[in-house]
Amino acid sequence: RVVFSLGVVYETPYEKLAAIPDMLREIVEAQEMVRFDRAHFKTYGDFALLYEVVYYMLVPDYGVYMDTQQAINLEIFRRFQEEGIEFAYPTQTIYLGGGQQGKE
Repeated sequence: RVVFSLGVVYETPYEKLAAIPDMLREIVEAQEMVRFDRAHFKTYGDFALLYEVVYYMLVPDYGVYMDTQQAINLEIFRRFQEEGIEFAYPTQTIYLGGGQQGKE
């Protein structure tokens, strides 16, 4: 059983958010020796809208698993790039307080 998560930015439009689970299903199902289980918008994270994907490897070979996961990751990256969907990553905004300008 393979479980992985990925996050997209909060600015992602609703239509794209709703399309992501089907896109992830298509990507996983295109691989050989796997059985897709599910893909869902799981939760609102601190800096990302988080999705969880679950699939099963049909062969007990770690090398095949790694090749499969790599192919899935690369295709997700390509499809997200094609669809204009941005991956989320932690950011911080720093606000600097304004001093008293013009006073000496």
